[in-house]
Amino acid sequence: MTTDNKIIIDDTTLRDGEQTAGVVFSKREKITIARMLDCIGVGEIECGIPAMGGEEQESIRALVDLGLNARLITWNRALVPEIEASIACGVQAVDISLSVSDQMIAHKLRKNRDAVKEQLKVALGFAKQHNLYVSVGGEDASRADMAFLVELMEITRSLGGDRFRFCDTLGIMDPFSMFDKVTFLRNAVPEVDIEVHTHNDLGMATANAIAGIRAGARFANTTINGLGERAGNAALEEVVMGLKHACGIETGIDTHRFREMSLFVAKASDRPLSVSKPVVGSRVFAHESGLHADGVIKDPHNYEGFDPAEVGLTRSIVIGKHSGTSGLIERYRSMGIAVDRIRAEPMLEKTRAMSCRRKRDLTNRELMGIYRENKTLPRAA
Repeated sequence: MTTDNKIIIDDTTLRDGEQTAGVVFSKREKITIARMLDCIGVGEIECGIPAMGGEEQESIRALVDLGLNARLITWNRALVPEIEASIACGVQAVDISLSVSDQMIAHKLRKNRDAVKEQLKVALGFAKQHNLYVSVGGEDASRADMAFLVELMEITRSLGGDRFRFCDTLGIMDPFSMFDKVTFLRNAVPEVDIEVHTHNDLGMATANAIAGIRAGARFANTTINGLGERAGNAALEEVVMGLKHACGIETGIDTHRFREMSLFVAKASDRPLSVSKPVVGSRVFAHESGLHADGVIKDPHNYEGFDPAEVGLTRSIVIGKHSGTSGLIERYRSMGIAVDRIRAEPMLEKTRAMSCRRKRDLTNRELMGIYRENKTLPRAA
């Protein structure tokens, strides 16, 4: 177990993120993503699965050769040959994964709990003999018997394992249950650090990751943009900003490149970024409603939980059906045009009508056309 209380982000974009159906990263893209993650201060990067073969191993070796500050960790089943493949790639850390729910033990592995415990002892013992940092991954831990998880964590502790990964593999947990279960495990085996790995099948991956951290987990598994199998994983940018602004927990990560990173991964994965994607979407700091726009113009803190510059974005005033006079004046000001309220009021009627006809907000070109049509209106006294 580590001796400090710093929260560590273990980003798995290059492993679980690439397991998104249809997603493949080139070696060059993997190198770029790894460098970005390292540059912003991510502590650990889950960089691939050596057991997949030569091409995957070549990519992992290329990442090892970068000499990053972040620890590189590979994903493996708890099998000695797979751990050997990781060692051959040059990594110093491995996750060894076992199915731990009775559902998967019986109906996937066709084994029993004793067999799983024995498999853990053999794999973990081998990994520690080779001086590896070891995360024991509990696949489907959210559906497992808690007493059995404690047994596995005790084995992890006794053989020198470094942490236990509590996986909500199916994405079926809620934050309250996550908090309770992590708290229970933390108290039962305090010597072993806990990591939370959460999926988004019910839309709660970020909330569950944060709940796990609040309960005492020190590691959170994330992916850029929330990529991952099925509905994806907890999004790096959401977890980091959620911890910071909702919980007052600093991760030490530089967030200013989040938008840049999200756009790169969106392109590399061919998964377009929604304009309303939390934290990094292009329009999460766009204000149209008259009341909101007026409030933001007076003081951004009225309707923004944090400065858009924190994540590489800028604020925008959108002119559409719901706009008000203050927003219209501000938008023209940003275009270098001074408009007073007397001129703005009749122009606002035209902008709203045009927006309704075109079923969208208006461009600068369209707003310039409306301005020119109304140039002859008298100025305010």
